[in-house]
Amino acid sequence: MKSNIAIIGSGISSLAASCYLAQAGYCVTIYEKNSSIGGRARQLTKEGFTFDIGPTWYWMPDVFERFFSDFGKSPSDYYTLDKLNPAYSVYFGKNDFISIENSLDKIAATFEKEEPGTSKKLKKFIKKAQSNYDIAIKDLVYNPGVSPLELITPATITRLNLFFKTIKRDIRQEFKNKRLAKILEFPVLFLGAKPSETPSFYSFMNYADFGLGTFHPQKGMYQVILALERLAKSLGVKIETNSDVEEIIVDAGTVKGLKINGKAQGSNIVVSGADYHHTETLLKQSYRQYSENYWRKKTFAPSALLFYVGFDKKLKHVNHHTLFFDVDFDTHAKAIYDHPKWPDAPLFYASFPSITDSYAAPEGKEAGIFLIPIAPGLTDSDELRATYFNKVLDRFERLTDQKVKEHILFKESFCVTDFIKDYNSYKGNAYGLANTLTQTAFLRPKLKSKKVKNLFFTGQLTVPGPGVPPALISGKLVADLVKKHNRLES
Repeated sequence: MKSNIAIIGSGISSLAASCYLAQAGYCVTIYEKNSSIGGRARQLTKEGFTFDIGPTWYWMPDVFERFFSDFGKSPSDYYTLDKLNPAYSVYFGKNDFISIENSLDKIAATFEKEEPGTSKKLKKFIKKAQSNYDIAIKDLVYNPGVSPLELITPATITRLNLFFKTIKRDIRQEFKNKRLAKILEFPVLFLGAKPSETPSFYSFMNYADFGLGTFHPQKGMYQVILALERLAKSLGVKIETNSDVEEIIVDAGTVKGLKINGKAQGSNIVVSGADYHHTETLLKQSYRQYSENYWRKKTFAPSALLFYVGFDKKLKHVNHHTLFFDVDFDTHAKAIYDHPKWPDAPLFYASFPSITDSYAAPEGKEAGIFLIPIAPGLTDSDELRATYFNKVLDRFERLTDQKVKEHILFKESFCVTDFIKDYNSYKGNAYGLANTLTQTAFLRPKLKSKKVKNLFFTGQLTVPGPGVPPALISGKLVADLVKKHNRLES
């Protein structure tokens, strides 16, 4: 008889893990503390507007295809994808922006127009990035981070130097135009670290950007969550919301179940997709693998100040995804990683899904999401949120040459205290542990507890790292470990 498995949290990695484990015949129940599923990928609806609270970028469609194909399905069985054109735009000044279109040839032409001679360099750079992508996404990231030998393959042996050089160095050597360099450095920000701290091998993110493109699921990213829910339930997974896990019950070093809303619930195996640090606080001190000092020394990806805004008119001079790089990135990065503080002049990102998707806003209106990356652990207050909302909107109006403040119907915000309250997020981080050299693969927190038998972890603080596609992969990796562990035990 297969074991009962309890999964903490209903984010993407938890939902993915539940599907694989249920497919293998386990009795799986997900316990979610909030009233709705999805973790950081939840949805906000208000006055006819719909916002994705967390992830808004759909990259690496092949990872989604690979996941659903494991169950004889396809993403198209659940939602419809639109390839965005332009994928996004990047503002550098007033009415001064570069748009990234939906094919490498078009992007190369844009680079050539910006600086003659760069189109050939770009295609050469992306060809190398594609080679890294083929190695990383089709092979390396599907390893469980158990041993450094996972990184040693015939393909990686010839690329070991790419783990010791940085993306920023590679890009700045080839592309002297600072605007183009900033665009090429942008994709690795999804990995949570500065380009100057990110290994060259991660250039595969540039292929994900320029080679594969940017997509949007009709009705929003939450459709991915609903797809995972449908698949999980079809496989027999039970999902319990409003179920706050207060303790992981351990006896003689072995998991026995969970304490949920004050009541004990027995389980043979526990998989936590909740914040890794928080999960270990649900254990007695002697059963924790990582000390508070361990977590303090780690390089975390940023937190974020987010605004969800309903406008009473359509906006001009913006695209579905729009980046604002009109201020110095290095100065903002220092305020995140080196000397944590609220940035004086932050870069920011804005998403207007209603440009692409009528589902996001009532006719003639616009849904806007504004995101400012900030250091985790900062003081968060209503006054600071108001100050930064005005800073962002003032710049937005000037750069896009339009008045929008008087057209705001409402705004909601989400920041450090919300990440802590809703997700038990360590220091209110938004994206997990950064993928720096010393926090890659086997150097990340482990999927399997070293101190508690039958306790496993998944999600952005473990392997392979932050992002939606890695979350899907993390769910598969932990499910494979559980199955392997049970085979050895039986």
